[in-house]
Amino acid sequence: MTEKTETGTTEAARAAIVRAEGISKFFGSVNALRDVSLEIRPGMVTCVLGDNGAGKSTLIEILSGVFPPDEGEFLVDGSRVRFASPRDARAAGIATVYQDLAMVSLMPVWRNFFLGSEPTKGRGPWRRFDIDKAKALTREGLRAMGIDMRDPDQPVGTLSGGERQCVAIARAVHFGARVLILDEPTSALGVKQAGVVLRRIAQARDMGLGVVFITHNPHHAYPVGDRFVVLNRGRGLGDFAKSQIAREELVRQMAGGAELDELGHELERIKLDPPPPVVEEGI
Repeated sequence: MTEKTETGTTEAARAAIVRAEGISKFFGSVNALRDVSLEIRPGMVTCVLGDNGAGKSTLIEILSGVFPPDEGEFLVDGSRVRFASPRDARAAGIATVYQDLAMVSLMPVWRNFFLGSEPTKGRGPWRRFDIDKAKALTREGLRAMGIDMRDPDQPVGTLSGGERQCVAIARAVHFGARVLILDEPTSALGVKQAGVVLRRIAQARDMGLGVVFITHNPHHAYPVGDRFVVLNRGRGLGDFAKSQIAREELVRQMAGGAELDELGHELERIKLDPPPPVVEEGI
C-alpha cells in the first residue's frame, strides 16, 4: 500500500538512496545490532530513536563506513556496497555530522567550512589556498540554508552549539551530500537552539536530501520526522510512518513499551497483595 507523507509525496515514488536489510553487528559476545532494517529516501526524514545502549551509535558507524556489518545487506542506489572507510561513504554522498563536531574553535567559520577540502588557485609551486573564494562560498553555502552570518571571520568557537550544528549541515549540503546523518544534533541544546537545528533539518529534507535524525528525544523527532525506527538493546521494535504512530505511542515505545506494561502489572500485584506482616518472636 502506498503511504502518503506529510510533504504530500508518496513514498513509493521515491526510490531509496540507502537500504539496510537485516543488519547485525557483534563485538565478541555482545550483540550491538541484531536484524535491523531501514530505508533512507530523498526528501524524507527518518528518525532513529532509542535510549542509551539501544544500538544507535553502532548503526551510525555502519552507515558512515566506520566498519561493515557482520550480517545483512547494505545497498546504495539498489547496488550492494561494502564501505572500507568513511571516505567511501562520503564518495557515495553519505555525510555524517557527529554530536562532537570536528571543528577547530580558534579558526574562523570559513576555514572550518573547508577544512580538508580547501579551494586553491595557481599551479605547481604557486598553488595556494584561495581565501577569497573560500569566504565567498562559505557565505553562499550558509545563505542557501537560510543562515545569515555577517562575519565568516568569526571564530567558530564563539558560535552557540546550535549555530555550529547549522554550519556543519550547510557544509555537508555544499559538498554534495545526498544523505545527511545527524547524531544527536539537538542534545544538550536549549529550546530555542534546538528549534533552529530542527528548522535546518526540515530545510535539508525540503531540498531533497535523505535525512537520518538519530536522537533519544521523541519530542524533537516527531515534528520533523516522516518515518520512525525505534531501537531497543540492538533490536528494532518497529518502523512506523508518521500516520501510523502518535507522539504518545512513540514516547511509550521509546520508554520500553511492553516492559513498562509488565512492570506496571507487577507493581499492581504488589499493591493488591502485600507481603504478610513480620511477626517478632518473644524472648
